[in-house]
Amino acid sequence: MILFPAIDLKDGQCVRLKLGEMSQATVFNDDPAAQAKTFEDQGFAYLHVVDLNGAFAGRPVNGEAVDAILGALTIPVQLGGGIRDLATIETWLEKGITRVILGTIAVRDPALVNEACRNFPGRIAVGIDAKAGKVAVEGWAESSELTAIQLAGRFEDAGVSAIIYTDIERDGILKGLNLPATAELARATSIPVIASGGLASIDDIKELIKPEYAMLEGAISGRALYDGRIDPGEALALLKQG
Repeated sequence: MILFPAIDLKDGQCVRLKLGEMSQATVFNDDPAAQAKTFEDQGFAYLHVVDLNGAFAGRPVNGEAVDAILGALTIPVQLGGGIRDLATIETWLEKGITRVILGTIAVRDPALVNEACRNFPGRIAVGIDAKAGKVAVEGWAESSELTAIQLAGRFEDAGVSAIIYTDIERDGILKGLNLPATAELARATSIPVIASGGLASIDDIKELIKPEYAMLEGAISGRALYDGRIDPGEALALLKQG
């Protein structure tokens, strides 16, 4: 079970949003590379990065900050936000990103996801962001009619390395992970699933290591790490035991 610390990039800074609203951004660090290095020094084994501006713009925007993060770390990094074509995927992978996360394009152009998985085996993840059970796209600004399970089903045999499942209605407000919905998705697909959105306390970590959630690849934590609600050492020790 992997605990992924999250760096969300807006205007070159580390921020956390509330409920996916760009207007509800709290800046936690204006040096993303330093923040990334702190997470590595705390013992985290894999970093989760999102280019928030890119998610809305449909193209990479915070490339400079991502480059700085890659230059500061030895641990793997997965990146999402504004990655909508094969050329962008290839560019990021060549720069050192371990795994790219495709969100909006997975809804709009599933054939591109299949092609990316063929071209870059094991290095393509799909981000499924859901609100009231329906998949949201374009930086969460629009809803689709697809359910998370329907979208995951499109990629069952594509070679997707992971699904990052975010409950938008919990994201950034410390309500706790929606583990039942995440586990339901994980049971419906053979693709490894990562829980995201709302991780609030060490109690969430204790829930994660229960047998009924053992099928999950891990979870993403943002605000709770930044504001000290979760002690990294305690969380990582629990997951190791679990």
